[in-house]
Amino acid sequence: MNYSEQNAWRELQEFLPQKFHFTKEYHPTEEWWNWKGHNVHLDCFRNKDAKVKVILLHGVGTNGRQISMIIGGPLSQDGFETIAIDMPTYGLTEVRKGSLVTYDDWVDLANDYINYELSLDDRPIVLYGLSAGGMETYHVACKNKKVKGIVGMTFLDQASTQVRDETTNNIVMSRVAVPMTKISCEMGLSKFKMKMSIASKMSALCNNPDAMKVFMKDKTSAGNSATMKFLYSYCYPKTYIEPEDFDVCPILLTQPDKDHWTPLHLSTPFLNRIKKVDVKIVNLENGGHYPVEQPALDQMHDAIVDFINDVIK
Repeated sequence: MNYSEQNAWRELQEFLPQKFHFTKEYHPTEEWWNWKGHNVHLDCFRNKDAKVKVILLHGVGTNGRQISMIIGGPLSQDGFETIAIDMPTYGLTEVRKGSLVTYDDWVDLANDYINYELSLDDRPIVLYGLSAGGMETYHVACKNKKVKGIVGMTFLDQASTQVRDETTNNIVMSRVAVPMTKISCEMGLSKFKMKMSIASKMSALCNNPDAMKVFMKDKTSAGNSATMKFLYSYCYPKTYIEPEDFDVCPILLTQPDKDHWTPLHLSTPFLNRIKKVDVKIVNLENGGHYPVEQPALDQMHDAIVDFINDVIK
């Protein structure tokens, strides 16, 4: 299946300003890349003359096409090459039969894809991550050590009780269910699935209620379910480099100021620990967690363009 055959993203794009709408002339190409038996879907704006490649990572409520719409496409119009990856169990990526996907697999996949792109040419690579994709950019940069910059919509330290309390659905989910993911895996329930809308505050993904209805019925994004093994690995991710020692590349946080899921105060404790590289925070006016609003969309775009141009000087 290709996104040309899916209606969910078309319905969602109706809530975006007209200039963000894909047309017959302006749209991503769809590619497939094999990773350990997973048939990974890539949403691409290829440009062999681009000086930079931007690899886009979604979170646990979105997919690659949804990221292409709000930032992959707009960045391509500035002459950048962009590739949005559908991580296994999300988007249109075909999961290897019998595979039990973890968050660590997402990090490993992104790392290997960066190395694949670098094997083709030596153009610099910048990472962008929305929602949980933000912290994923950090983990990937720690593992890969070759990217020139990372941009995140959030940088959430899952070891923080406050982060868990505010981003899960309720205090019981935070204090009881999260630790239970480990116990469930130890009891042989790794394959047991839970809807992400039950595990997390998915209702705060987008501030437009009609757009949220589209998100929630889309099983390739916000309507998805996750296994106990994935949830456990997401809540207890591997530590590659402590933030105090992170020296790989500069960091940009693009923070929507009306984000009711992951407000700024949840990202700053982690970012404040990073001292060896430049960390910049840009507030996006009127924007929700997945922004469909102006001027947030244009401000996000402009901040990322400036950041990319700075890190490749």
